[in-house]
Amino acid sequence: MTDSKYFTTTKKGEIFELKAELNSDKKEKKKEAVKKVIASMTVGKDVSALFPDVVNCMQTDNLELKKLVYLYLMNYAKSQPDMAIMAVNTFVKDCEDPNPLIRALAVRTMGCIRVDKITEYLCEPLRKCLKDEDPYVRKTAAVCVAKLHDINAQLVEDQGFLDTLKDLISDSNPMVVANAVAALSEIAESHPSSNLLDLNPQSINKLLTALNECTEWGQIFILDCLANYTPKDDREAQSICERVTPRLSHANSAVVLSAVKVLMKFMEMLSKDLDYYGTLLKKLAPPLVTLLSAEPELQYVALRNINLIVQKRPEILKHEMKVFFVKYNDPIYVKLEKLDIMIRLASQANIAQVLAELKEYATEVDVDFVRKAVRAIGRCAIKVEQSAERCVSTLLDLIQTKVNYVVQEAIVVIKDIFRKYPNKYESVIATLCENLDSLDEPEARAAMIWIVGEYAERIDNADELLESFLEGFHDESTQVQLQLLTAIVKLFLKKPTETQELVQQVLSLATQDSDNPDLRDRGYIYWRLLSTDPVAAKEVVLAEKPLISEETDLIEPTLLDELICYIGTLASVYHKPPSAFVEGGRGVVHKSLPPRTASSESTESPETAPAGAPPGEQLDVIPTQGDLLGDLLNLDLGPPVSGPPLATSSVQMGAVDLLGSGLDSLMGDEPEGIGASNFVSPPAAAVPANLGAPMGSGLSDLFDLTSGVGTLSGSYVAPKAVWLPAMKAKGLEISGTFTRQVGSISMDLQLTNKALQVMTDFAIQFNRNSFGLAPAAPLQVHAPLSPNQTVEISLPLNTVGSVMKMEPLNNLQVAVKNNIDVFYFSTLYPLHILFVEDGKMDRQMFLATWKDIPNENEAQFQIRDCPLNAEAVSSRLQSSNIFTIAKRNVEGQDMLYQSLKLTNGIWVLAELRIQPGNPSFMDLELSLKCRAPEVSQHVYQAYETILKN
Repeated sequence: MTDSKYFTTTKKGEIFELKAELNSDKKEKKKEAVKKVIASMTVGKDVSALFPDVVNCMQTDNLELKKLVYLYLMNYAKSQPDMAIMAVNTFVKDCEDPNPLIRALAVRTMGCIRVDKITEYLCEPLRKCLKDEDPYVRKTAAVCVAKLHDINAQLVEDQGFLDTLKDLISDSNPMVVANAVAALSEIAESHPSSNLLDLNPQSINKLLTALNECTEWGQIFILDCLANYTPKDDREAQSICERVTPRLSHANSAVVLSAVKVLMKFMEMLSKDLDYYGTLLKKLAPPLVTLLSAEPELQYVALRNINLIVQKRPEILKHEMKVFFVKYNDPIYVKLEKLDIMIRLASQANIAQVLAELKEYATEVDVDFVRKAVRAIGRCAIKVEQSAERCVSTLLDLIQTKVNYVVQEAIVVIKDIFRKYPNKYESVIATLCENLDSLDEPEARAAMIWIVGEYAERIDNADELLESFLEGFHDESTQVQLQLLTAIVKLFLKKPTETQELVQQVLSLATQDSDNPDLRDRGYIYWRLLSTDPVAAKEVVLAEKPLISEETDLIEPTLLDELICYIGTLASVYHKPPSAFVEGGRGVVHKSLPPRTASSESTESPETAPAGAPPGEQLDVIPTQGDLLGDLLNLDLGPPVSGPPLATSSVQMGAVDLLGSGLDSLMGDEPEGIGASNFVSPPAAAVPANLGAPMGSGLSDLFDLTSGVGTLSGSYVAPKAVWLPAMKAKGLEISGTFTRQVGSISMDLQLTNKALQVMTDFAIQFNRNSFGLAPAAPLQVHAPLSPNQTVEISLPLNTVGSVMKMEPLNNLQVAVKNNIDVFYFSTLYPLHILFVEDGKMDRQMFLATWKDIPNENEAQFQIRDCPLNAEAVSSRLQSSNIFTIAKRNVEGQDMLYQSLKLTNGIWVLAELRIQPGNPSFMDLELSLKCRAPEVSQHVYQAYETILKN
């Protein structure tokens, strides 16, 4: 008879009977009683009162009974910690049992009992089991260390279990190796800073040897561990790839994806000219295709991962288009994902096939799928120019079907085709206008209005068409209202005599009757433009538009690189880094692909980087509104905001007048409330010399430049200043400062949400700058930023970004994105954050270099009223990496000879003469010599800032 009988009893007084049976002398009766107890526990009855009686049953040789008792113990130890201590002796005894299964069972149960009082008693038995002769016991003990670390990390470290775990990586049994790797990875995940998995070529070799022989889950642990290793050169990377490649033919899809992750990561280090690189590309395609023959849920996960792989390396699957064709019985989520990948793989070679498929899909019954298929036809036209004509005729055929949602989607994509190929397919406009009445979706209405406005001169009744939309202006969505306003202004500029009434009507509706600030602002700007200078209005509104790109939905390259490192995990399905959806105290490590060994980007020094220096080769991705990929120079950046006010007034914080000299005449005497803050200030040259920075459009008083006295700990840190006021960033206020500690630079930010909505999805990007400053990691805001909430973030920086000489030299232009918009600001960083720790020059070298640098490169400065003596000056400067090489006294004056080195390798030599002024203050004379004299002014400012704060 089966064990189901234990679940059917409903007797009363059962606990008392069970107690008697548990204490019976007969082994069979005891076993029956324990089974009944476990059955009651399973259905949710409280049988904790039987704890002492069940624990007494542990003293048995019967393995089945022992397992049942251990199961009971795991469940109730937490609620009965004092009673659980009774079981400790049995554990200790079982850990020395001759039967390895019992030893492993004891150590596994010990790990599952999460009671602090017991853990210290478990150390001795666990230590023995980690060195047990039987591999089954060792592999169980390895996992137990990870469980114990979760309960009491300090205890595990003190007992030296972590070192024993590291030794197990060299074990002769592959399963022990796999479990040791799994345990160390688990522990390392909760302590990202600890370097537990200290991988080297020897340990990697052991892992690769174990890889062939352990179970599938063991293989996944080892492959994930390999993915975190960075080979020292391309030969090692190739060797690892060769040994991992056989895993691609594994039956378990998780093993396949883990192997793909390792190969995708290490391919970064291989030169594309290698024969092996081509071979590897060919080997990666079949396993990915095989994953698509699994059940739909697995297919979806595979497709989400393939989507990332195709964005990174489209050449892997370029010949496999047919496997992504949709089957009639695919679930909608698989269909939509396949469509996305089809577009990414579309090329001139396969476009005919793809279009035939998409046309077929557009006649399906599933509305969402049909919409996406119609959009896909438009994306094909934009991506493959040779196919554009065929795509347009396909779209026209679809419009003739008169299916409402098909027509609307077709009009939206035809608008994009017009933007990509102007003056090429305008003959279809008549057909589009016939369908005007059937449009009821905002996006389609907005697209149609754009087409009418853009080609108003070719449409005889354009004014009537736009007037028909104007009748229900206030019932339209904002998207349609904004588009209608622009279209009517375009129409007026093309046919001024016929449409004057129409334009006045729409401007009045937008500015006087609307409560939408965006619409109102746009209305006022058009009104002012048209009334002040119609010629300028024509140049602005009818300006030639940039062509749109084929791939507007690519994942931003740094995020894509990070997601490639998470192939086969949830992050690759969500297409978000773990930090975006993993909550809790565990630190999330940011991963990135290893750098290419072949071409390392050189960073130039400021004197060799002219203003127009070509940037390092970037991935050519056209930014969508949500991406931060444009060159920030082309965007609306106000005057830079300094940290604490700079010492001299000679530094001009110039801002570019992007609209040329026409800005003043366009704005006239407009009150500040009307969009004035959206414009860039005039050039710094126009500002009176006695002002330190240009006032711009009266906005400099919005920057709350607090200058307090920083405490001295290591390098001097300026107090935080407001870099981006809330009123310029839709409620987001950003304050910050720069720090350098133990060789690493960071930007310490304070983000405050002064808006009424929650802010999420933060990202940051720097423009090219004089010293190549760039974020070393993505901007991490771990939780959504609620209204009136402030969060402090330290963003690590490095100096390996693209270099371009800025004016002034220490100007940094920054873009910050969140779910609301992208915002831009610029700030000045203090140069002392770039002074490196190895800036102390040898005495002889100092003398030779000083003589070698021409005298015209020497710059003299004065620092008045310094409150420090020579010793204190030397010590204070040394904490900011300005090193004193020699000191002497000449006629009662102290002379300090100093050196410092910038991150880009430029040396600056200094002679500091200290003249006693009044009793408590000194006057300092500073002479600086440097091969890049433009740096001297900023080095002097660093000296003054450090010594006076």
